[in-house]
This record gives sequence, C-alpha cells and structure tokens, in this order.
Amino acid sequence: MARDEFDSEKYEEYEDRFTQDRQLRRSRKPNKAKFAPKKSRNDVLEEIVEVVRDLEGGFNPTYKPSKHEQGWLLSSLEGFYDQLMISDVLSQVRGGKEASVYCCKAHPTTGVDLLAAKVYRPRKFRQLRNDKLYREGRAVLTPEGRPVKKTDHRIMRAVGKKTAFGAQVSHTSWLMYEYRTLVTLAAAGAAVPQPFAVSENAILMSYYGSAEVAAPLLSEIRLEPDEAEPLFEEALRNIELMLQHGLIHGDLSAYNILYWDGVITLIDFPQVTDLYTNRNAYSILARDVQRVCDYFARQGVQSSASEIVARLWQTYGSDPQDESDFDL
Repeated sequence: MARDEFDSEKYEEYEDRFTQDRQLRRSRKPNKAKFAPKKSRNDVLEEIVEVVRDLEGGFNPTYKPSKHEQGWLLSSLEGFYDQLMISDVLSQVRGGKEASVYCCKAHPTTGVDLLAAKVYRPRKFRQLRNDKLYREGRAVLTPEGRPVKKTDHRIMRAVGKKTAFGAQVSHTSWLMYEYRTLVTLAAAGAAVPQPFAVSENAILMSYYGSAEVAAPLLSEIRLEPDEAEPLFEEALRNIELMLQHGLIHGDLSAYNILYWDGVITLIDFPQVTDLYTNRNAYSILARDVQRVCDYFARQGVQSSASEIVARLWQTYGSDPQDESDFDL
C-alpha cells in the first residue's frame, strides 16, 4: 500500500513504534550467528542495497514533486531505485489525468542513460474515463500479468461491486494490460517503448528525447513533405502488426505517437482492445485508422480510411490466433 493511502497520524505512529521496536531488538544483541541459516545471494544483495541507500541518504531525487504528488510518486518509483534500475528522477515529462511520465537517470547496469517512468495517479486524484468499452472481452489481470481465474469469486465479486479492493484490482489490471502489451509488441518489432520493469503503480520503459527536451507528440509536429508518407506507412505497419497479435490500440491518434529524429513511437496502451472478444472491435479499429489518416491528411498524405479498414478487417477480423501469442 502506498504511503498516501495511510492516515498520516496513524502512519507516523506506526513508523515510531516500528523504529522503537527495531532499536529495542538491536540493543539485546542475542548471539544467534551459530544458529542463523545461510543467507541467499538475494538476501545479501538486498542488504548491500540497504547499506548504500543509508549512506546516500535514501531515494532523494533531483526532481522536486509538488506537495500532492510527493508521497505517491516516491513510493511508486522507490522500488525501481531499490532494484538498481534508476538512480535519479530528473523531471516530469508529461502530466495527465490518469498518469504522468517522468524522465529518470538510468542506473549504469541497465545499459542506457535515461528511462521513462509512467506513474499512474492514485484513485483519489485520477479521473479515469469509462473503460467499459475496452474491457469487454478482457480478463482481469493479476500483478504478475496473469488472468484472474473466473472461479476466484472473491476477486470477481469485488470488481463487480466496485469495492475499494475491487477498484485496486481493476487499477492493477489496467496497468498490467499496458505492460503486457509493450512486452508483446516490443518483442515483435513494433515501434513502441521497450519495457524494463513494472510495479503496482508504474511502468519503467525506454525514453525518447534528451535530458533537456523530451520527444514531442506527433500532434505538435509539422512534418516535412518527404517524411510524411514514410511515417504514415510506418503507422499503418504498426496497426497491422498489432492486429497480427489480436490487438487494437483503442486510442490511437497523433496525441499518442511520439516523434523524435524522424522516427515515430506509439505509446499509451492501457485500453488495448482484444480483436476477437470485443464486440466493438471493428468500430474501435475504424476510429484508430480514421484519426491517423486525418492527421497525415493535414500533412499532405491522401488516403482512404474506409478502404484501409476494410482491407485490414478482411485479413485479420475473422480467424483468431492462438492466445499463447500474447503470453509473457
């Protein structure tokens, strides 16, 4: 549970009691070394990380969040810090009603300089749109990205009644669909961010741009005449690649595509739609294609969205693939 979900006074009381108890246990110093079990490699690494954090003053990022985001932001990203995935948070790249994206300095062990952390806002701050249209035909996912069994009536009942626990389950499922989709599409060669790690409230992925300037949205760019046509074809390639895996973006437009150094990258996949189990799949696909065609029409690329959709649907809209294609 994130710190912001606690009552602050109760949390401080709990923290004080925990500290006192730990100090008391340390003062007794019982000699249990003779009987202590051998520590695993993971236990040793965790202790080393804890010592390093104590020496460095813990997770204290350069970016100074606002008062209302401080608690949930630090608690959401601290796990990536502990896992030696990031060493700092440099800036907020983009804010949103459902999630915000931050530019992070990557830990040297990742092999990259910068990473992007997409942090979902707490339920009390989020204004999550009605996602019923996209959830149709989708299983509820666990924090491990696996479908919840339909026989698990406790979870399914909580989701149906929209209890506090059910809301958390839905929140986790929404996030995991984005992460799972990124894993699948990145492996398939799609123009999407490479996912590095996931937690209950955040996804760590490849970053586009520089430390000073993040990659802008395609909607903010006026393309050169000689690059508009190739980028339009690249957008269609990715739409078709998603269909080959039984997926539809669900909210694709120039507002969900990044542009950097002449290359586009599709982003924002929590609402990804199942091509074969969602009865609205055709209309959702048609809307995605129409929005992409509308943007590129303003860039001088002439096309027929209806003809493109008809061709894609004739090819992919009937025989579903093996669901194992979407396994992690």
